[in-house]
Amino acid sequence: MKLQDIPVHEEQSLYEVRKKIYPRAVHGAFAWLRWAAVWATQLVFYGGAWLTWNDRQAILFDIVHRKFYLFGLVFWPQDVIYLTVLLILSAFSLFLFTAVAGRIWCGYACPQTVYTEIFMWIERKVEGDRNSRIKLDQTGWTAGKLARKIAKHGLWIALALWTGFTFVGYVTPIRELWGEVLGLSTGPWETFWILFYGFATYGNAGWMREQVCKYMCPYARFQSAMFDTDTLIITYDPARGEPRGPRARNLDYKAKGLGDCVDCGICVQVCPTGIDIRNGLQYECIGCAACIDGCNQVMDKMSYPRGLIRYSTEHALQRNLSRAQMFRRVFRPRSLIYLAILAGIVVAAGVSLALRVPLKVDVIRDRAALAREVGDGEIENVYRLQIINTTEKPQRYRIGVEGLEDIHIAGPTEVEVGPASSRELPFKVRVHAEREHLAPGTHRIEFTVRALGEGEGRVKVEEKSVFIVR
Repeated sequence: MKLQDIPVHEEQSLYEVRKKIYPRAVHGAFAWLRWAAVWATQLVFYGGAWLTWNDRQAILFDIVHRKFYLFGLVFWPQDVIYLTVLLILSAFSLFLFTAVAGRIWCGYACPQTVYTEIFMWIERKVEGDRNSRIKLDQTGWTAGKLARKIAKHGLWIALALWTGFTFVGYVTPIRELWGEVLGLSTGPWETFWILFYGFATYGNAGWMREQVCKYMCPYARFQSAMFDTDTLIITYDPARGEPRGPRARNLDYKAKGLGDCVDCGICVQVCPTGIDIRNGLQYECIGCAACIDGCNQVMDKMSYPRGLIRYSTEHALQRNLSRAQMFRRVFRPRSLIYLAILAGIVVAAGVSLALRVPLKVDVIRDRAALAREVGDGEIENVYRLQIINTTEKPQRYRIGVEGLEDIHIAGPTEVEVGPASSRELPFKVRVHAEREHLAPGTHRIEFTVRALGEGEGRVKVEEKSVFIVR
């Protein structure tokens, strides 16, 4: 065997070198929907922190004081069940949206998509559209190029820092935080999180972009497990488009054996992840529908019917179903089950919130003095009651105890708790030792805490404990 006959194995890199993508601007119905989602989500995010309710911030996650304000509701760590419900709702919503319309969350409402859209808009305003940006990057460094790059990154950094500031403003009251920022007196953790979240926004939306969707986001990897043949996905119709090829507008392309696809490449140029949807569904596709808008523009110019690239399903393409038939199959048992579960959880959570008692009580035994004899032949146990007033008004409560004959609290039985605050108070509970029924050991008792005044008769909490007799 000669040396030249030995097969040479070309070494391939483990990681693909990133090729910078220059997405082209596109207009159309889906582009309008994406920008509507951008405006809606960012008005909620940036504006929500500045809303006031009852002379306080309407939405505030006060981790330091372990209180979470959501308009008229105040949640405490004991309300963690509602966080669990929120996570379950998010999961089932994702399952439902994915089963019905694929990666619609990724294409319209995911923070990575939203901020990338904003950053690309800034980039286009400063550096121009796709061809201008390519040309600018290929030319050498000049004063004009340097000025544009500085302007673009300056705007990116300003937006990223404002995003980080708003994020921290949901934990630290944003008006106080604004004063600290202006006075350069923010605490170390506040400074860290403003810079960290700002850096993450700048890096992800300005530099990494599609790399986050392709390599960092796990959803791209397991999305196919939630798809089926009746899931709406962005599809290219090969039966109509192939064979593709360029042609003049007035050419009888059917006589030439050509399909509707003019092979212009617009669908690739507008794609934020740089894929060619004509190669079929790929995990990199985020479902933003930019390729649909781009292709429809070309179809309009060529006077061809729209929809060469469109939302469709595998069944619709294989069986040539009408739109009505396709949508009837979209609302199939699987998606209806998800919808029913979601509706059930929402109703249950709503009823729970409506019936939620605005009072929480924890009973803790004093372990230093389990049981002791006191004057007048009584046995005494000491308890500490933590009483949490979840309303935003001061409340008075009366504490009682039941479970044993002649059991009573020694001392005051009424306590006042401030708005959205808690008090931990000791209470001495006594029983006469000479009672015949009072055998040594533990006895079940029950504390009752009732609201006085405005909540009297409606707000009552019962908490079980034990009384020890030696």
